[in-house]
Amino acid sequence: MRQLRPLLLILLACVLALVGALAAWAEAPADPGTTTSESDTTAQPELAPADVQALIDRYRHVAWHWQRVMGRPVTLTLQYPPADPMDRIRTWKQIAARTEQVAQHPPHARAWACIHHFEGSWRDPNSPYYGGLQMDLSFQRTYGRYLLSRKGTANYWTPLEQMWVAERAFRSGRGFYPWPNTARYCGLI
Repeated sequence: MRQLRPLLLILLACVLALVGALAAWAEAPADPGTTTSESDTTAQPELAPADVQALIDRYRHVAWHWQRVMGRPVTLTLQYPPADPMDRIRTWKQIAARTEQVAQHPPHARAWACIHHFEGSWRDPNSPYYGGLQMDLSFQRTYGRYLLSRKGTANYWTPLEQMWVAERAFRSGRGFYPWPNTARYCGLI
């Protein structure tokens, strides 16, 4: 046991030296002729213009999708676009996140969930009524044209998208009357 202690201490010292060398190597600049300053370590990597535009497009399309589903005006451009490409990406990311957050909470979500309880499955493909709120094609064309053209009938839409199409009908003045029986069961009319 006494003979092993010096060997263990030497081994431990070697491991610590190796860890220290690896840490120093990881912090060293890639090009030996350059030095790293504090501002360089916090700088974000430079993106190619095509990559910047791809990220902006990704966030814009998320925002546009939910704006169209909710029946809101689509934000085509920024009124005061930031000069820095990374700031433009961040701005569109925030717009997409806020729009998606609003979309997660339809105003009458509980009412639509109750109506759905008495109607069909969210994926109900049976004609003439589709989806969890049993929307016919005329209803889908009138209030969900964007989704109908993009995804097909209501049985291919998410439950949230179906609720927003129903919400658009509600806001148009129809209220809950397109579902006369189930709305009565739910105490809505």
